[in-house]
Formats: sequence, structure tokens, C-alpha cells
Amino acid sequence: MIISSPLSRAKKTAEIIQTYMETPLDIIEMDAFKERSFGKGSGLYFHEIQSLYPDRNYPGMESWEAFKTRIFQGLHQVHQEYPNQKILLVAHGAVINGILSVLSNGEIGSGKTKLINACITNIERLEDSWKVTNYNETSHLSSFTQH
Repeated sequence: MIISSPLSRAKKTAEIIQTYMETPLDIIEMDAFKERSFGKGSGLYFHEIQSLYPDRNYPGMESWEAFKTRIFQGLHQVHQEYPNQKILLVAHGAVINGILSVLSNGEIGSGKTKLINACITNIERLEDSWKVTNYNETSHLSSFTQH
């Protein structure tokens, strides 16, 4: 099945993926995988953010702890409701980087990994823990060239 953030850019990506599947899968939207809320920094252009919030401390921003808790509650829910199933999660960069950061104990992910749009990251559940199998895979993007 496909699980998607309900935000339009992720949902649209999930719908595009769905059209290329031999047997289209249902798309389930989950709020747990919405992009991190950047409070007053949300929706601004990069130059506006740099000017208004050079320290990247946005008023009303979702804390790292709350964001991390939300994401991992979502992963727990997916694991509980859909055990032993392959799930395609369509989410946002901060969500994926958050997952990578927690699962790697900060070695990769938030602040360390620049994810390419539409890259693939694979995680799997082994017994009682999650493991990163690979991340930032782009071989499926035929026209992508790294600069």
C-alpha cells in the first residue's frame, strides 16, 4: 500500500506513482507524516527566511522532540496496522531526514544529508527495531545527474 502525507505535494507524488503501478494500490493519508511545521517561517521564500530569521529560530516552529515523536508514532501505527507488509511512504524531506537521523543515531539525516527530490530511502523493521537499508537512492531517476 501507499501511505502519504496529506499535504498536496506529497499526495500528488503518491498519485503519480500510483498511475505507474501494474496493480494500483490504495493511498492512505496520515497526518503523522506531514512536513515539520516551521511556524512563521512556513511558506516564505529562502531569501525572506534568511532576512527575517537568520538564526533559523522561527516563532511557532514545531520542536524537534514533538516532530520526532509524531513521526515515530506514525511508524509505530503503520507497523501495528499493517504488519509484514511492504509500504511505500511518500513524505517530505524533513520527515525522511528525521527518520534517518534517529535511526542512525545522528550519523545521517537532519543537518547532515541533502536528500534529492524523489529519492528512495528504504527502512525495514527487524524484530523490535527499525534499520536503514539505504537512502537517497536516485538510480530510478533516469535524467538525474549529480552536480
